[in-house]
Amino acid sequence: MQELKTDILVIGAGSGGLSVAAGASQMGTDVVLLEGHKMGGDCLNFGCVPSKALIASGKAAYAQAHTSAYGVADVAPQVDYAAAKDHVHDVIAQIEPMDSQERFEGFGVKVIREYGSFISPTQVQAGDHLITARRVVVATGSSPLVPPLPGLDQVTYFTNETIFDLRDKPEHLLIIGGGPIGMEMAQAHIRLGCKVTVIEGLKALGKDDPEAATLVLDSLKAEGVAIHENAMVAQIRDNAGAIEVVTENGEIYAGSHLLLAVGRKANVDRLNLEAAGIERTRTGIKVDDKLRTTNRKVYAIGDVAGGLQFTHVAGYHAGVIIRSALFGLPSKAKTAHIPWATYTDPELAQVGLSEAQARAQHGDAVEIARFDYHHNDRAISERKTKGFIKVMVVKGRPVGATIVGHQAGELINLWSLALANNLKMGQIAAMVSPYPTIGELNKRVAGAYFTPRLFENQTVKKVVRFVQRWIP
Repeated sequence: MQELKTDILVIGAGSGGLSVAAGASQMGTDVVLLEGHKMGGDCLNFGCVPSKALIASGKAAYAQAHTSAYGVADVAPQVDYAAAKDHVHDVIAQIEPMDSQERFEGFGVKVIREYGSFISPTQVQAGDHLITARRVVVATGSSPLVPPLPGLDQVTYFTNETIFDLRDKPEHLLIIGGGPIGMEMAQAHIRLGCKVTVIEGLKALGKDDPEAATLVLDSLKAEGVAIHENAMVAQIRDNAGAIEVVTENGEIYAGSHLLLAVGRKANVDRLNLEAAGIERTRTGIKVDDKLRTTNRKVYAIGDVAGGLQFTHVAGYHAGVIIRSALFGLPSKAKTAHIPWATYTDPELAQVGLSEAQARAQHGDAVEIARFDYHHNDRAISERKTKGFIKVMVVKGRPVGATIVGHQAGELINLWSLALANNLKMGQIAAMVSPYPTIGELNKRVAGAYFTPRLFENQTVKKVVRFVQRWIP
């Protein structure tokens, strides 16, 4: 057994773990990084990167068949599903060097390609290494949840960890789960020439603003995706080579391939948390607002911390940890300014409180500012007029924003900035956007907030009349 001592031990080389390791090592801290699977974690290898690459393939195919409105003849796309997957893996390969073992060793990080397991509050065993650390950061992420459905073990099924290695185009893809992953994969596959059926036990995109979610779901249905809601799965079965999904109400959906997209579970099973005095929760590891576990020398960040499960959250958590563990500065993780996006077409993005949450929390103090895409000249010119932006405002400050439409994931950035810095709507309205841009929607919705105050306010009108009459 080889014994090592280090300042910071990072368990997991996904987005959060890599950010901590890179930042800490470049600031002169002794860092050991453990990774038992792939460098880059879920996002690079099985999640954000490959899914967006496949979505891009589907978008290209869809565009070929929908160009007549621009004066260009529609053509039937010739989809090569295996080549689309080559594109996916080429994208991964281009990004891989940024997350590679060699790059992090260049920063001075000692990288050990083994899983880690606690054997005491300050010691972790990884293969034949015994590591004692002053601080430990658990960044093991999450994995696809595979529910114990009767008959599931009798069929071949895919998750986000395996679907990107499939090279034979599914004739009919059944997707269990109508959340963001399920809907993104549904649209990508329908555009690549597959038949797609989504089976959701409750409400598809149920965590999003209902009006915005409906706009997305209607768009997917118009493209041919069959979406069945309130359809709890009771059984999976093989019927002469076809996969059948049987719901509790007796409905049967048959297809050639099955994708499970029903949620995520925190990767904690290998960690032996009890040996370190670290408590779990139903969703992961118990942490305080400083991301410390019940063992004060151990932090947990990203998906394994049991909160919002997004790559950018793990990166944000890494910054919180670096300020606290390296500099000893007070640093707390907040969630109010954390945005997220679903990369369907149209996109759906959210930051802060939804309209329903804002009304529940602030009552009549909430004002809703809204602006529709069909009033934006750039959206009109590109025929991307489906969608809207609405901002929830309390006492002149935004507390949340919902955007559905073209480039919603880009537009939401400004509102994350506003919430992070407690900006006022007047500061948003004061910015100047180049014309014509989709980004102008953000300025226009701020203007919509002030419109009734300026144009419907009788006091304002009296002041203007006075100035025009009496001020030379």
